[in-house]
Formats: sequence, structure tokens, C-alpha cells
Amino acid sequence: MAEDIKQAALDYHEHPIPGKLSVTITKPTATARDLSLAYSPGVAEPCREIAKDPENAYRYTGKGNLVAVISDGSAILGLGNLGPLASKPVMEGKGLLFKRFAGINSVDVEVESESPQAFIDTVARIANTYGGINLEDIKAPECFEIERQLIERCSIPVFHDDQHGTAIVTAAGLLNALELQGKNIADAKIVCLGAGAAATACMKLIIACGAQRENIFVLDRKGVIHSGRDDLNQFKAMFAIDTDKRTLDDAIVGADVFIGVSGPDLFTADQLSKMAPNPIVFACSNPDPEINPELARATRDDLIMATGRSDYPNQVNNVLGFPFIFRGALDVRATKINEEMKVAAVHALKDLAKEAAPADVVAAYGGTALSFGKEYILPKPMDARLLNVVSAAVARAAVDSGVAMLPYPDFYPLENLDHFGA
Repeated sequence: MAEDIKQAALDYHEHPIPGKLSVTITKPTATARDLSLAYSPGVAEPCREIAKDPENAYRYTGKGNLVAVISDGSAILGLGNLGPLASKPVMEGKGLLFKRFAGINSVDVEVESESPQAFIDTVARIANTYGGINLEDIKAPECFEIERQLIERCSIPVFHDDQHGTAIVTAAGLLNALELQGKNIADAKIVCLGAGAAATACMKLIIACGAQRENIFVLDRKGVIHSGRDDLNQFKAMFAIDTDKRTLDDAIVGADVFIGVSGPDLFTADQLSKMAPNPIVFACSNPDPEINPELARATRDDLIMATGRSDYPNQVNNVLGFPFIFRGALDVRATKINEEMKVAAVHALKDLAKEAAPADVVAAYGGTALSFGKEYILPKPMDARLLNVVSAAVARAAVDSGVAMLPYPDFYPLENLDHFGA
């Protein structure tokens, strides 16, 4: 990162006051009566009502619009295991995005834990405080078991965004790219470089969207995950296939899709040249992708390219998903975020990209028209339509799949955040 950007980032976080979030008051506090209602003696009344029926917490407190963003700091962005406290700027950043895009209040929680089970127990004990839990920056494979147990133990949505947020946006972009390239997901040969949290979730969701397991080649640091290996944990083993391919060079020959969730410069121009006609490359390592986009385009003029970066077309950006997924889940008081809700979010994003971007979005991104095509396979984060389109799809899927405690909201469609006091 350039020195001026480094200093600008530090200044942004420090001034005019440290951090990116603050707490605001939502009720009058101007008189003695106001204070007597806010605290003693008036506060006793909602306490009694919640003791009678815990669901009353949604009536009398902010629980229903409050998400905890929780991390152990074991996999912070591309920085690795820097510990819980070092993850706090990222967790505050997620909170900023929740509020900015979906009107959701959040609190960041950084957990010092001696083991995954200790982390699970800690989060489970405090979970009832919140309407939902966003797990963040937790390393694989521990993150899989952490999320699984918390989903089982908690009656609110628990969502590891590094897994499922990435997967939802990737799947939406991939479906559109396949359509533009004249390919069918059921027939596509897909190579995934990386076998961590994001890769595992991406492949599982892509399969849920129609890809065939036998057409997917997943590679870790030791090469292709195949059925002859005896060093696979349970999460990698689900992608083991019977093949004689062992390396990326082997697997990439004739591939329709390359998905990189690994590291910089691990995919070469020579390997790209071996892919099938009209290839699709999602090089999502941040900040430096698996292959430089300029090199990729110089190598193949028939490709569709996506990265995790905002300075290239087709950014795979989790902010297209998680604020609105939680918005929809919270608004129907879903007990979990299930596969039906994830797939609904995929198709909502996919379909929105096929509609021309509004003038204000075009202006925000330099004035060039944004219409469905090889350089516009996903909506832009500043597109206000995401709030309604994705939230509504998720809420509807929650109701239809039986995990919603409330009916589809009568205050939908969401045109803005006014309903949530944002």
C-alpha cells in the first residue's frame, strides 16, 4: 500500500475521534420524567414483561435490530493471526457497513479464547443479547465447527461472512458470467485454487446452484484434492474426486472457470491460456489477485474477469450481501440463515445486475454506463436497490422455508432506511 494511503487510513481511524462507531440515544432525555421512564423506576416495567415472555425483548429493547460482529482475530483480512484486539478495526468496519447500507446497529466483540470450544461457549452465553451474530476473520478449519455449534446452540441467525457472504456474491457473479459466455453451470468444469473457509463455502453454494461435484477440482497447498489422499480433514474430503490430475497445470486444461481464493500471483498466463474458450476467472485474493487483470486480458481477450478489488470491473464484494441478508433475516425474526435464504440472495443479486444501474450509481462510479455485460456481472455497492431486492428475497425465503418467527413484513418494499431510524 502506498505511503500516502497508509497515513490517510491511520488518520481516518484516529480523527476527529478514534474509531468508526458511536452509540446514539433514541428516546427523549430532556426532563426528569424522561429519565424516570428510561431508568428507575420506569425501566422495571419492560423488565417484568420480558421476564414473563422473552419475546418481549424485541418490543422493548433494541435486540431486534442489533447484530454482534465477533472475532478471535485468527484470520484478519490477508494479515493472518494478529489476535483479537488487532481485529477490532475490521469489526468496527463491518459495523459501519451494517449501519450505512442496511440501518442495522452493531457492536463488535473481540474474544480472547484458549480454544475453539472456549470461543463457542463464550459466544453462546452472550448470544441472547443480540438479534443476530456475524462471525468474522476466524481461521479454517476451526471456523466450520465454531459456526456449526453456534447455529445449533443459538436461536438467532449466526452467519460467518467470510464463508457465506463471499460464496453468495461469487455464485451470483458466476451465474451471470456463465450466461454471458454461453455456458451452463451443470456442465461447467470449475477449478478452485484454495481450500479454506471462503473456498469451501463457495463450492458448496455453487453446487446448490446447479454445479456438478464431479466437475469441480479444488486445490490446496499440496495440489488437487483427490480420493487417493489420506491427509484430508472432513471439510476438504467432501471435495475429493476420483482423478489422475494432481497439479493446477493438470486441472486447468479445458476448464471453464477458475476461482482463486488463495494468494497473489499463483495463476499464470500459461495456465490461463490452457482454459476452454470463453473462460471465466475470479481472482479474488486481496489486495493482489492470483493473476494481474491486465496480464489476464492480454492473454485471453475472450475471458470474463472478476477480482476482489474496487479499481477493476466486477468486484466480488461481500458488502453486496451481508447487510441485506441480515436485514431480511432480522425483519422476519429468522432463527437461522439457511441454504434457501442464501440461494435467494444469489438470485436477487444475479437478477439485479441485469437491470441498468440508476443515474446516481453511474455518477458514483465515474459516469460510464453500467449495463449487464462482461464488465458488469454484479451490482455496485452504492446501488440503493440492493436494500429492497436482497432483503426482500431473503425475508421471503425465510418465511417460505419455515425459519421465520414473523410474517413477511408489511413495511416492505424498503425504499430507504427511515423505518429503522437510520
